[in-house]
Amino acid sequence: MTLFSSSRRLAFLLVLTIIAAPVSAASPDPARGTGGAVASAAPAATQAGLEILRAGGNAVDAAVATALALAVVHPQAGNLGGGGFAVARMDGEATALDFRETAPAAASHDMYLDAKGEPVTERSLVGPLAAGVPGSPAGLWELHQRYGALDWAQVVAPAIRLAGDGFVVTARLEKSVAKAAQLLGRFPETAAVWLPGGEPPAAGSLMKLPDLAATLAAYAERGPEAITGGPLAAAIEIVSNRHGGILKAADLKAYRSVWREPVVFDAFGWRVASMPLPSSGGIILGQTAGLLERIEWQRTPRFGAERAHLLVEAWRRAYADRFLLGDPSTSRATAADLLDDEWLDRRARELRSRRATPSDEVRSWSLPAARESTETTHLSVADGAGNVVSITTTLNGSFGCGLLVPGVGFLLNNEMDDFAAAPGRPNLYGLIQGEANAVGPGKRMLSSMSPAVAWRETETMALGSPGGSTIPTVTVQVLLNVMVDGDDLQAAVNRPRIHHQWMPDQIEVEPDALAPETAVELERRGYRLKARNRLGEVNAVRVTSAGTVEAAADPRGPGSAGVVQPAPGS
Repeated sequence: MTLFSSSRRLAFLLVLTIIAAPVSAASPDPARGTGGAVASAAPAATQAGLEILRAGGNAVDAAVATALALAVVHPQAGNLGGGGFAVARMDGEATALDFRETAPAAASHDMYLDAKGEPVTERSLVGPLAAGVPGSPAGLWELHQRYGALDWAQVVAPAIRLAGDGFVVTARLEKSVAKAAQLLGRFPETAAVWLPGGEPPAAGSLMKLPDLAATLAAYAERGPEAITGGPLAAAIEIVSNRHGGILKAADLKAYRSVWREPVVFDAFGWRVASMPLPSSGGIILGQTAGLLERIEWQRTPRFGAERAHLLVEAWRRAYADRFLLGDPSTSRATAADLLDDEWLDRRARELRSRRATPSDEVRSWSLPAARESTETTHLSVADGAGNVVSITTTLNGSFGCGLLVPGVGFLLNNEMDDFAAAPGRPNLYGLIQGEANAVGPGKRMLSSMSPAVAWRETETMALGSPGGSTIPTVTVQVLLNVMVDGDDLQAAVNRPRIHHQWMPDQIEVEPDALAPETAVELERRGYRLKARNRLGEVNAVRVTSAGTVEAAADPRGPGSAGVVQPAPGS
């Protein structure tokens, strides 16, 4: 049965044009230079990264400066009250840093269930009961301590300046605050900053965040202890208690970021590194590439139904396998299990049919699935020496749990919603998660964030995206556009996308992603199609074999990309 009636199908197909059509004139031009490149979600943050590169900083210095600037100018997802992942390739070595949030020590398996055992969704979404222990203060510091070239205070300085001297509110930020006004208005502490007079800050106005500036200044002087201990940590505990949370100063003090072995795999002549557990992203990227290579996907006609069909079938199985995954201490499968040649060979044999495989027939040791919030942010940085860094951070929902910590200046996350509140039962989206991702004290919730770096010979890329459960499919499509089809970086980012995540059993389709005849053929093969306005927001950088650098921001954004040009006469 198809998703559309005949009349609705016709209307749907009328908005689809051939994916191979030239990129719109409204798409941004790629930025090219030689001294380094930055791509992020906000112009002010991109400029902060470029400032650090011009000052002699390396890719990590610039990436951390960009991330901290996003914590000021992009509060809906940039953060000090959340967490994330970083994948870097520095001096030829690929590494991965996990600074994902953890559950507080007082968290319990059934904390989001009512007396009848039913999930109470608001508990894991709104207010500090939804907040995991922030990982960004420790993680960004740890990344810099290992690889940074400049003094820590110099790297934090652009963010301090933005918060203290002020930054210009963008149309995007005004719209985001207005959209979240009901959530932000529930907490007087938040409304006082982000809804002054009951209205969001107007686009074009100057926004100053003095409390956040003071927090960043202390962070510049003392590192993460300035936030995870002393009066700032006490302030976090006080406001959490005030609004029914369980986050304590002791949780912040006990938090540690973790260096992990990245998921590394070969794909179409490239080597790729991405995040391991507690992110499923690297595993999904690796499974997708491994399955497609086994069936010689690159030989199928680009933009045709067969190529889309095989891509979807690979994703269907990778996402079925995803729901065996969770915190490394409780996960029922590992990257080694799911990227094992024998397992991939078995999965590849399932792709031979020319018909859609109903998702309820695809199992991975009998565990199914869940969707995450899409409000995340990604940045990518390259320096003139060819080093690259890929960082994805999140508060989970837009503006996290909605609660701003007074005297500290940042919002707390609602990352606890990424746990399975009721394992084995449908969640808000009608999807199911496994016991491996159940709530537990100190555990890290499963993620789809997929910061990635890829390289071959003297060429290197860094990329990633926000988008919750769509992150791996968005990221792998940009990778395939470059690795298989030879797109330049901006064209690879611009191209329309599709998405399938096993459950619900449907292909989500951006405008222009499928030719009408391709859509008809996919429906004939048994697929349901659902129109989706946008999928992801990729920010990517590339070091070319000629030694130049490129930065590409996604026109779905608006993102921002910039490069460092050589000084005149150099």
